[in-house]
This record gives sequence, structure tokens and C-alpha cells, in this order.
Amino acid sequence: MKAFKRTTVTAALPYANGPKHIGHLAGAYIPADVYVRYLRSQGRDVVFVCGSDEHGTAIPNQAVKENTTPRAIIDKYHVQMRDCFQKLGIAFDIYHRTSEALHHQTSQEIFLALFNKGLLNEEVSEQYYDDEAKLFLADRYIVGTCPKCGNPNAYGDQCEKCGSSLSPRDLINPRSTITGNVPVLRETKHWYLPLEQYEGWLKEWILKGHADDWKTNVYGQCKSWIDAGLQPRAMTRDLNWGIKVPLPDAEGKVLYVWFDAPIGYISATRAFFEEMSSGKLVYAQPQRKFGPVAADDWKKYWQDDETKLVHFIGKDNIVFHCIIFPIMLHAHGEFIVPDNVPANEFMNLEGDKMSTSRGWSIEMHEYLEDFPDKPDVLRYSLLTNLPETKDSEFTWKDFQTRNNSELVNIFGNFVNRALVLTQKNFNNQVPVKGALQPIDEAVIAALREQPGRIAEALEQYRFREATAALMDLARLGNKYLADTEPWKLVKNEGNLERVGTILHIALQIVANLAIAAEPFLPFSAARINEMLNLKTSHWTDAGSDTLLAEGHELGVSSLLFEKIEDEVIARQLEKLHAKKASMNPVAHTVTPLKNEVTFDDFAKLDIRVGRVLTAEKMPKSDKLLKLTVDTGVDKRTVLSGIAKHYTPEEMVGKQVTLIANLAPRKMMGIESQGMILMAEDGDGKLRLLQPNEVVMPGAVVS
Repeated sequence: MKAFKRTTVTAALPYANGPKHIGHLAGAYIPADVYVRYLRSQGRDVVFVCGSDEHGTAIPNQAVKENTTPRAIIDKYHVQMRDCFQKLGIAFDIYHRTSEALHHQTSQEIFLALFNKGLLNEEVSEQYYDDEAKLFLADRYIVGTCPKCGNPNAYGDQCEKCGSSLSPRDLINPRSTITGNVPVLRETKHWYLPLEQYEGWLKEWILKGHADDWKTNVYGQCKSWIDAGLQPRAMTRDLNWGIKVPLPDAEGKVLYVWFDAPIGYISATRAFFEEMSSGKLVYAQPQRKFGPVAADDWKKYWQDDETKLVHFIGKDNIVFHCIIFPIMLHAHGEFIVPDNVPANEFMNLEGDKMSTSRGWSIEMHEYLEDFPDKPDVLRYSLLTNLPETKDSEFTWKDFQTRNNSELVNIFGNFVNRALVLTQKNFNNQVPVKGALQPIDEAVIAALREQPGRIAEALEQYRFREATAALMDLARLGNKYLADTEPWKLVKNEGNLERVGTILHIALQIVANLAIAAEPFLPFSAARINEMLNLKTSHWTDAGSDTLLAEGHELGVSSLLFEKIEDEVIARQLEKLHAKKASMNPVAHTVTPLKNEVTFDDFAKLDIRVGRVLTAEKMPKSDKLLKLTVDTGVDKRTVLSGIAKHYTPEEMVGKQVTLIANLAPRKMMGIESQGMILMAEDGDGKLRLLQPNEVVMPGAVVS
């Protein structure tokens, strides 16, 4: 593996067209921040850049929705996103903006460099035009049916349901998002990047050069694209919002947003060093000490082969960061290409895809409003469940469990015990380490090894594994105290020397936790250092059992984490469903009442609560699950058409309400002995009808 002098780390530029949710955090920003903090802790030369993506059709679209101007939209959401990132501990060196003049200049310079080398093809082609709006329809101004998955609302550049990259002409039954009309085709001129000419280079660079070190989901998507054959892609658009094409015959045309957006990484780095060299920091917020710098030092981080470039993104951006942008950089000739693109898959929310537009999301600012003192709890919860190679799911219950069972009961409990016992028995000073017993030596040996395990995982972008290894370090300390029980030994003054040795070792583990936790839980790590009265140490010190000198005066101890009660989680779930309902009025469409029945008719139904013992999918059916249900009276087989809404694993152990005296019905050769009762929401989602408390199987519903 090549050794690099420095590292440039980028996190995907978020669109400044609205708030960003926690799925975005899990996709790019928290993994990038953990990685960068780890590199900084090692004293490595790293620059971490990001900024708001403020061009493309999403911005004027949002301006129409909010009855304002594109400029007002980007100003509003740039500030919101910047502030949220800061409060969550995402420590960019600079958070820039693509609306800045320097970014326009940088993008135009790169476009002209490609144009002057004859690498862009000028073509007149037919594109969709809205006759009523008098406007050529850029990618996001047109929707239609995806030819790959059948999604009826795919955009002209990408289907957000299946992730396929598209062109407007690929859409079936296209329509304008402005007027809803069916568009017509008209001729227009644009400049194309001939991607197909770089297939040979891509095969050599990605398929041969990175087959072993890129994530399988990233490599697989790249290979699929390359194997299918690349097509020319227009680098300009007919729009009045964006960076003007710097050519004399390009009136009314701007650069394609996916041409200028990744250049935002370069312009942000350029702005960082210009601001640092001038001493006038507007967007720069350096997170490490830099010596004297020159404005042109940005080139070291983008044009030097001894620089490692790493892009952190979500899976929907893989093609742009692994195919299009690298081709642009390679064709230009002066830039390095990424060494790795550790893209994550999507994080779902409570059984459904996260979506701000549908109201099914937890926005960053919403979380911070409700949990202003718990940024690390969210970071930890997301890190333990990152969608590294496949989609994952955030649930409020898991969030609560991670906090209460791991951060409170293991991590926080250990730190608090070690500090409080020292405060009570050794005048808040690090006690003397006496003779070691085998249990002490074993714990010290394990302590020395654990930081290396964390580091190895981080170097390979395995953040879930690294986070688990961090918690294992806390478990090591917690178990050590549980096994040695110093609180019992203090009752006999003759054991104080032994107690001092135990607490000395425990405090060394606490000091190591402060180092190892800083990339993951920066706010908690800082508090541990305050409680230890210790300056921040470097990763090179991790694993040492001599971080705290004997007699060192400790600071004031306090609880690191606090339990989250059930009521808090219940309110969050209510808030989530209420937001979705308010943004989807169609969900409130009520099915008309059926014909009136008498009480005697109702009394004939035997409705009971049962518990699902086993569940499996029915072969050759995408709708049916085969359930074994304990009705309290018997254990019976029930077939239920809920396979698209619940997995077999989710159903096992659940309470269900069923009609127990329904005449048996044979389906697909199996007799179903009852009907599971469900509620169908306006969005077509089926949800189980369950009692709000656990009841015994066989309880009668009346």
C-alpha cells in the first residue's frame, strides 16, 4: 500500500434546498468526520473540506415552493446546514459555498481547460421543451416512469427509488414538473464529455487497480456501469440559475450541476488556503495548527501524487464521484484522482425509506432542538448501524437501547465508577500502582492491543467494527472493576493498597478511552479529559498504562450520559407520524363506511389477541407469510398477505389481533385458520392492530 504525505478528505456537498436528515449524516458526514479526527489525532497532514451545493434545478424548484428567490433559499439552508454540522461535531476545515465567485472562477477554468484541449464535443440535439413555460427542461424539471424499476416519479437524471442514473429521453411518459404538460422535443446546443473514450483508463484504474481495496458495493456499481458501456454526457444545461458557460456562443446556458458541484471540493480547498494566507477567515475554520501557508498551497492537496484523495458519499453519488468527476480530473491532466470512495448505502427509518418530502425523516435541526445535549448519542447510534455495504435502519427504540444499555450502563458507568471511587478514597488523586496480580497484567495487555484494533478498522473504512472495538475498550474497564470489586475492598483499610492499584489501572483505561473515543464521541472525550484534568493526548499515546502520573490531581467528575425514558421515545414516534400525516393529506382519505350491522352480527366474531411463534415466506408468493400463532386456545397456521410490509423476522414474537372463528380457507395448498387484522393507511402501508400493552394470548377483544 502506497504511503502518502498528506490526505484530502471530502464529504458530499449537500444541496442547499432544504434541511438534511440523519440518513445523510450516516451516509457521508459522520464517517468522514471520524476518519479525519483519527488522522488528526495521529498528527497526519489532512484537510477536510465541504460546502453547500447551491446550483441545479433543486434550488429554483424549492424557491417556487416557498414563494421566494433562489438566493434566499441558499442563504437560508446554507446557514442551517453549517450550524447543524458544527453542533454535531463535524469538524470541517472549511464549509464553503458554490455560489461564491471563487467557485465560479474555478469551475469555468476547468471547463475552459477541457474545451481548449478539444476534449468537449459540441452537439446540437433534441431536448424536452415546455411550450407553456417557454423553457428547456433540465434533468430535474422533468419526471416520468423509470425504465428500470417502473417508479412513476423518476427524475430526468436519476431514479431515487432504484438509484439508476438516467437521461431525460430514457423516461417513459415524461412530463414537466413546472406545468405538468407533456413536453415536446426541440433542438438545442450543448457541450458533451465523451465518457466512452475513457473506458480503457477506467478499467485499468478501477477494475484492476482497486478490485481489492474498494468496498464491494462501490466496485460493483462501477463495474456494472463500465461493462454496460458509457455514453457521452452533456456538461451544460439550458437554465438561468447556475455558473455561466464561459463561451461567446453560450447565451442562456450554465454548467451542469454535476460538473460544477464536485469542483466545489477544489474551490473550497483553494478558498481555505487563500483565507489562511491572508489571515481573513470567512469560511475557513482550521481544525489543526498550520504553519505559514501560501495561497497556492491548495495545489499540494489536489495536484501532488503524494496526496491521498478520499471522497465520502452516499450510494446515489457513486457514478459521479467514481466515473464522471475522475474522468474530468484525468482529462484535465493536472489533478489526482481519488484513492478511495467509501460510499455508504441508504439508512431507512422505522421500516420505510427516509424522505424529507414525504415527512418521513428526522432532520438534523429537529434532533438538535429535541436533544441539544446529546450530539454524541446520535453519532454513536448511527455509527453502530451504518449502512456500509447494505441498507440499514434507524429506529427510536434502538437509539434508546444504544444509549441506555451501552453508553450509560457500560461506557459511562465505568468512567463514573473509576472517578468517584478515586475521589472518595484517594483525595481525588491518581493512586500508587502497587504489585500487580495476573488479572491486572491481563487487563494491561488487552489495553495495549485495543487501540490497534480500532485503528486497523478505521484505516479500512470499517466504522461499525471500529465503533464496536471502542465499546469493547469500555467493556474491558467495566468488567475489570466488576471482577475486582474495589468498592468491597475499601471496607477493610488493609486492602487500600490493592484498591489503589485497581483504580490506578482503571484510570489509565479511562484516559485511553478519552483518546480512542475522540474521533467517535468528541464531546464526551473532551468531558473525560476535563474530569481527568488532562490535556488532549495523541493517538500515538493510546494503549499506554502510564498516561496519568501517580498523585495527579483529577478534575470534577460528573455523569457522561443519562438514561432516555420510554416517554421520550414515544413522543418522538408520535411526532414522526404526525409530521408524515401533515405532509401527506392523502393519507387521511377515509374509506366510506360499510352498511350498518347489528350487535348480534358483531357478537358472532371471535376476535382474540395471539402471539406469533414462527413466520416464513410462502414459496412462489410475494404477498403471503405463513404464521404459527398461539391463540391461547391452540397453536394454528394463519396465512397473511403482509409480506411486503413485514419480514418474517419482524413478525416472530409480535402480538397480533385475529378473527379466530373464521371458517378455514385453503390458499396455495395450505389451510389458513383465521385472519390477522390490519389497518391500511392512505399510503398503502399495512400496520398490525395490536394492544398498547402486552396481554396473554387468548385475550378476547370486545
